[in-house]
Amino acid sequence: MEGGKPNLTLVYQAVQALYHDPDPAGKERASVWLGELQRSMYAWEISDQLLQLKQDVESCYFAAQTMKMKIQTSFFELPPETHNALRDSLLTHIQNLKDLSPIIVTQLALAIADLALQMASWKGCVHTLIEKYNSDVSSMPFLVEILTVLPEEVHSRSLRIGANRRTEIIEDLAFYSSTVVTLLTSCVEKTGNDEKMLIKVFRCLGSWFNLGVLDSNFMASNQLLMVLFQVLQRDETSTNLHEAASDCVCSALYAIENVDHHMALAVQLFQGVLTLETAYHMAVAREDLDKVLNYCRIFTELCETFLETTVRSPGQGTGDLRTLELLLICAGHPQYEVVEISFNFWYRLGEHLYKINDVTLNTIFRPYIQRLLHCLARHCQLDPDHEGIPEDTDDFGEFRMRVSDLVKDVIFLVGSMECFSQLYSTLKDGSPPWEVTEAVLFIMAAIAKSVDPENNPTLCEVLQQVVLLPENVHMAVRYTSIELVGEMSEVMDRNPRFLDPVLSYLMKGLREKSLASAAAKAIHNICSVCRDHMAQHFHGLLDIARSLDSFALSSEAAIGLLKGTALVLARLPLEKIAECLSDLCAVQVLALKKLLAEDSTNGKSADPTVWLDRLAVIFRHTNPIVENGQTHPCQKVIQEIWPVLSNTLNTYQADNRIVERCCRCLRFAVRCVGKGSASLLQPLVTQMVSVYQLYPHSCFLYLGSILVDEYGMEEGCRQGLLDMLQALCMPTFQLLEQPNGLRNHPDTVDDLFRLATRFVQRSPLTLLSSSIIVHVIQCAIAATSLDHRDANCSVMKFVRDLIHTGVANDHEDDFEVRKQLIGQALEQHGQQLVTQLMHSCCFCLPPYTLPDVAEVLWELMMFDRPTFCRWSPVQRSVNRSVGPSESLPDCSDSCTLHITPG
Repeated sequence: MEGGKPNLTLVYQAVQALYHDPDPAGKERASVWLGELQRSMYAWEISDQLLQLKQDVESCYFAAQTMKMKIQTSFFELPPETHNALRDSLLTHIQNLKDLSPIIVTQLALAIADLALQMASWKGCVHTLIEKYNSDVSSMPFLVEILTVLPEEVHSRSLRIGANRRTEIIEDLAFYSSTVVTLLTSCVEKTGNDEKMLIKVFRCLGSWFNLGVLDSNFMASNQLLMVLFQVLQRDETSTNLHEAASDCVCSALYAIENVDHHMALAVQLFQGVLTLETAYHMAVAREDLDKVLNYCRIFTELCETFLETTVRSPGQGTGDLRTLELLLICAGHPQYEVVEISFNFWYRLGEHLYKINDVTLNTIFRPYIQRLLHCLARHCQLDPDHEGIPEDTDDFGEFRMRVSDLVKDVIFLVGSMECFSQLYSTLKDGSPPWEVTEAVLFIMAAIAKSVDPENNPTLCEVLQQVVLLPENVHMAVRYTSIELVGEMSEVMDRNPRFLDPVLSYLMKGLREKSLASAAAKAIHNICSVCRDHMAQHFHGLLDIARSLDSFALSSEAAIGLLKGTALVLARLPLEKIAECLSDLCAVQVLALKKLLAEDSTNGKSADPTVWLDRLAVIFRHTNPIVENGQTHPCQKVIQEIWPVLSNTLNTYQADNRIVERCCRCLRFAVRCVGKGSASLLQPLVTQMVSVYQLYPHSCFLYLGSILVDEYGMEEGCRQGLLDMLQALCMPTFQLLEQPNGLRNHPDTVDDLFRLATRFVQRSPLTLLSSSIIVHVIQCAIAATSLDHRDANCSVMKFVRDLIHTGVANDHEDDFEVRKQLIGQALEQHGQQLVTQLMHSCCFCLPPYTLPDVAEVLWELMMFDRPTFCRWSPVQRSVNRSVGPSESLPDCSDSCTLHITPG
């Protein structure tokens, strides 16, 4: 800190201001000042003094928290000879402050645990602590707290300890684990029914189970196990104690997941959990939801642990199917939150059985899945007094979505057709309340796509009956029936006679505010699946598209409708596509023209992104089959629309969001007609370069990569595309040369190297022969240390592909020339590239980027192994190690770009 060590009075005043100053600005100033203190070397001494003074809870908490933070992040500041004194001081503090506040005890316990993990000279810390405090009953709470957080901190990311030290610690804790369990057992015997102490004991035991170091044979015969289940069986157990015991049992079950290696403990836990069924029913009777949820967690963890045993030997030993019965009992609870706990187990069971694919096994588990589906259908029922459509975004809506996913995953065990028919029969043969009807339709919609649509009279009957639903039926039933219709698109593709009544039914929904988006989604699904059959309905779709904004559609639903319409448009005869595409685009183009006219008149800036997104989705999905030599039917339409898009780009050139959408629209227009957009190439590139000089939006670089991808192999276009690259590179390099330019503009880095990579893939010789290649390589070397996932991936791909063009002989005439040019580039920059890559791997890049770096190094080695070995830092004997008191190299220097292209 500036000004030297602050006095204690000033620190105490700052702490008081932090907690008690009524002025928020005063609190903020105190917080900033105390934060600086915590980062300084003085924090060690001042924290120790504050803990000695024991003035109040706030100052002691601040001091304990500071001590913990310093040990976690700045332990290297202390010389080794002070470690013993720090340990003794912390132990003294925790003993003196044990009655002041539990939160202070926890902070000091964490500080002691973190110290023990980093202080290699403190051998057998567990044994030392137990020897020192186990005879003092008043010290037992903080001793158990230390022993609880110690295993939890072993894998803490806050601690700078290596894998070897962690292994040493785990081995040490495993050696003393039985001593800890014996201490906890003794603690329970001494304190009897002291609830607070029991909670601490169960938390501590769970912590050691989680670390996976307890001897399972020793635990199988330990008294603590019996105490755990006694607590869970007692009706009068408090909520907090019940939760602690439940957490401990779940930790134990998780720890023995490899059941065969822990058989003695596995059997004890298995039998213990099965005794909790009565206690579960008692909790249900008392409407104690907290306990019910705890029991369901335990039952689920039991099933998860013994899943493989259950599948391998169902009904035998620990494969006893009573475990599934327990979960189905929970599924019968009226609160949906209870059954939701077990979903992951049912997913995993379905996955196991699907992989095994054994008919006999499926037969054994089928009744359980049938009962589960019955429960899920009941849980999906809306409240009888619910009004309107089902909500997708609230907790219950999310639960229903999870039910839908689960049903899709396990339905193969029951049989899609059988289940679908049974559900339909409940509606057909009875007159259930609307909420039951809606829930059944919801489950039917989940499995409709998995039912074979070939010659299936039941599916046809369902479709026929759904479209005949009266308009006065509950709105939620209509909504879900529309969703079901959308999921039955395959049936309509096989039975096109249903298209007319279905589309009429969906049009009714489209005109109603609450049903419009669902109806639009269903029409989109039908268009996607029944493209050929829907061609005769194209003009109806076009009418809908023209009046899109007269319906109460979400933007996603509107885009979906246009996508479906474009998919059908692509199946029309080629001679009709141009006119129909023009009609489909006309609404969006007119809206854009109107916006541009209004902007020029009143100077106000409206948002054209809605219309640009709609045009983009039309271009993206209009993909007619065009034979070689035929003129693309969309070419003329896109040429007509280009002036409007160009005008939009100019008008909103300063707005990055709008320019991005405009470039996206142009990208799909170019992709739509491919080389048929050649007439747009010159004006488009000219405008891109012109705007980019003023506003370097990275999306122009991405659009440039699309143009190179489409035209890079055309001899007449290569020079123009290279000129584009050089023109775009100049402002790009200026942007990236700014302080922290690479870090501040990762999207630009990403798109720049996408563009460069496209050149390497489509016209490598054009790029390699140019003067810009040197500067692109320099930029790539600087960007190798950038730890942005996408940007780093693009950089590495560029470098890899560039070198690979000189490695892989593709039998092209220019291979030797390419190889020679790459050799010249590597002769100039190879050493720097390898050094930078090594530095980045060691000090800058996250582990997930390293495979990409490895591919670059591999290509370098394949290109010229002897030279690569000379470049290797190992060959050059760079022997520098980073000591505990040294800071790591700063990657920001290596991520700085210095380029001055000609």
